[in-house]
Amino acid sequence: MLDITIISCLSDNYSYLIKDKKTNLVGIVDPSDFNQVDKVIRKTYKKLDFILNTHHHNDHVDGNIGLKKKYNSKVICSTYEAEKIPGADIKKKNNDQFNLGQTNFKVIHVPGHTLGHIAFYSEKANVIFTGDTLFSLGYGRFFEGTFEQMFTSLEKIKGLSKNTMIYCGHEYTNNNGSFCISIDKDNKKLQDRIQVVQDKIEKKLPTLPVKLGDELETNIFLRCNDERIKNNLKMSNSSKFEVFKKLRNLKDKF
Repeated sequence: MLDITIISCLSDNYSYLIKDKKTNLVGIVDPSDFNQVDKVIRKTYKKLDFILNTHHHNDHVDGNIGLKKKYNSKVICSTYEAEKIPGADIKKKNNDQFNLGQTNFKVIHVPGHTLGHIAFYSEKANVIFTGDTLFSLGYGRFFEGTFEQMFTSLEKIKGLSKNTMIYCGHEYTNNNGSFCISIDKDNKKLQDRIQVVQDKIEKKLPTLPVKLGDELETNIFLRCNDERIKNNLKMSNSSKFEVFKKLRNLKDKF
């Protein structure tokens, strides 16, 4: 089993402190800020065995070196951008495995936001850390990749178990929900979910994690073949990919 602690960092980032209950091995996913993360580690486990990075952007790796020096941690990152990751030790490519004690993670290469972006997926623990690829009710902007790459990456994630819990890199759910409902006004499940999100924000609680099954029903970027969305966009004869591109262009102007 896996214990997961959500740590708010910077203005809207999330880092995730994870512990395998059987072995007490501890990792941190995308340590955005050394001080915030270290404060939680000192109050909880007082150790850190591994640092897991989804991609090289500074707001996901800035705590690497400080944590590595203090706790003698090993940095696990993407083979495809290891030269950009501070303190990189263990490089993983698509379909490679990583064990945090008895919790097995599969590395999934999900380019789009960056070319070397990876996600960490544990079927056993029923979780995926998606970084800036899939967000709650949205997905990450393109900085290095293409529409085609991101579309393919999201299709990979869509194929996982619907019970998979998604932990992403930022608290963007409220804004993403506003865009989704502007396109998919009659989606009752989306309406209900937006209300839940707003309630959590009012209570200053994270809107994460979210179940993949819920994303498949409410995140319009994962529903590009839905006839209602196509009709609302006046794209009833368009392909999923064409709808995907249109939605991104609309979101960028939203």
